[in-house]
Amino acid sequence: MTLAESKRSAAQRCGTVAIVGRPNVGKSTLLNALVGQKISITSRKAQTTRHRIVGVRTRGSAQFVFLDTPGFQTRHGQALNRNLNRAVRGALADVDVVLLVVEAGRFGPDDARVVELLPAGLPTVLVANKLDTVRRREDLLPWLQKLPERHAFAEYVPMSAERHADVERLLDILEPLLPPQPWAYDPDALTDRNERFLAGEIVREKLFRLTGDELPYTSTVVVDRFEEETAPPRKSAHGKAPGQRRVHIAATIVVERDSHKGIVIGQGGERLKRIGTEARHELQQLLDAQVVLALWVQVRSGWADDEKHLRSYGIE
Repeated sequence: MTLAESKRSAAQRCGTVAIVGRPNVGKSTLLNALVGQKISITSRKAQTTRHRIVGVRTRGSAQFVFLDTPGFQTRHGQALNRNLNRAVRGALADVDVVLLVVEAGRFGPDDARVVELLPAGLPTVLVANKLDTVRRREDLLPWLQKLPERHAFAEYVPMSAERHADVERLLDILEPLLPPQPWAYDPDALTDRNERFLAGEIVREKLFRLTGDELPYTSTVVVDRFEEETAPPRKSAHGKAPGQRRVHIAATIVVERDSHKGIVIGQGGERLKRIGTEARHELQQLLDAQVVLALWVQVRSGWADDEKHLRSYGIE
């Protein structure tokens, strides 16, 4: 290592930041904004996030390693909910900073349950998200003044994850809380997840968005095939152009009941076709490739309360 490299490494900061909160407070939207690219799917449906997803942002001499977690579920009778809650607790076990995300102006019993999980002495920044939805900003001050009664938060950040300036301000607040140490990832890294995983998540996002409240959240997507090839070079006026990357993806949408299968397929197969079309378009941008996507729907009763099935779907 050269002297210049040694000095640069000594000036670096790197830390793991867990993003936690109850369902539907905008954790995944915030992660995508902090990273600067979509790596975690979003929808209005509770428990959209099922896996601990790592997002990486390198800015100046600081590298932020964010952990997106499932919304902590207080109604955890099913094995799926219990496993999701374990993921939340696991994320808090070995991190440097916590972002507790709540809705601006609201702090209910479910938010209080998440506060109970916070390890003592761990720097925790309260993010009052969705500030753009608050009609009367003057009502926020008395709400903010009561928050120290809930927990000894290191900082309070009212913001909207949709505003670039708010996101950059949050990064400024987090940077001094990161420990001085070398970076854990290459400076251009965005996530630790591979393309196969992201493909399944994109399909699941379109499934939830296009079925709305009709389909219970106990539905999932399994990627059965993910293969890539390079198409033959195309002839052009300037000779042979480089071949375009092509990715073949086959995935199964797993539901719990026959009636749910009908909801996903839709009349004449139109809804399933639309799910596939929207997923394929987004995947082509994400993967920078021509995507061939095939979808099937399978009924597997009780999968969300079966530990063996959960493990086979990567939910542990």
